[in-house]
Amino acid sequence: MARSNSSAQNQASPDLVISRDIDAPRNLVFEAWINPKHLAKWWGPEGFSNPRCELDVRPGGAIRIDMRGPDGTIYFMGGFYQEIVEPEKLVFSSSPLDGLGHPLLDVLHTITFIDRGAKTRLTIQTQVLRSTDESIPYLEGMEDGWEQSLDRLNEYVQTMSLDT
Repeated sequence: MARSNSSAQNQASPDLVISRDIDAPRNLVFEAWINPKHLAKWWGPEGFSNPRCELDVRPGGAIRIDMRGPDGTIYFMGGFYQEIVEPEKLVFSSSPLDGLGHPLLDVLHTITFIDRGAKTRLTIQTQVLRSTDESIPYLEGMEDGWEQSLDRLNEYVQTMSLDT
């Protein structure tokens, strides 16, 4: 799964692709991804919370999420938005950080939102750009983590309305 940085990184095939129908209109699902008060409610695997969720949703804007695991461990993540096409597409990088704030791996995510009326076809393409030996547990849990996050997103959007 690990891939080293290269000049063709954006042309390489993704390491992980997950598609899911979300039971909410596209505008609502997109809002759940770009509004930190919403993202904090569903981001991360089952049992995780997000005591810190800061999003500067613009190209070059920073993402900072601190996830608290069920055992109380805090997992720090930073990243940057690269592209926002509302309500169709988000492209952002993310890096889980060690205790000193150094990235354990660099990942590029492309999220697409396809309008299906009352539903949204959400596709996540994830490309690992750089990894370290310390990132192996993160890589091994990436697919399950995304699947659980999308389960939580699907449940959470049922509580949202477009005026929130």
